[in-house]
Amino acid sequence: MTDALELDALWEDFHRVVNMTSQELAAWLRVRDADERAEPPPGDTGTPTGEHVLAILQKRRVDLTDDDVRVMYEVVDTVDAQAGRENGPEGEDTAGRRRLMTIGHDPLRP
Repeated sequence: MTDALELDALWEDFHRVVNMTSQELAAWLRVRDADERAEPPPGDTGTPTGEHVLAILQKRRVDLTDDDVRVMYEVVDTVDAQAGRENGPEGEDTAGRRRLMTIGHDPLRP
């Protein structure tokens, strides 16, 4: 498991990049799943991670598992790597924005 200082920093980073509430993320995942049943995008496996992010948002820091910590690092790294790319004028409905929203980050929010 990660040491306490590292976990504190990760907790802060995770909540910085996950800028959707648990209610917003849950609603987005429901809508996204409904859309994907009609025509699933090839190779897109964001929903299991999104569900895990949702579960993490509903936990206290002391209740995190090693798997939660792994997903938190993955989400922070993904959002930090993608953040600047999705803010263009057409960002309203891009595939990149939808992918990031699947893990709880809406790039159109400040």
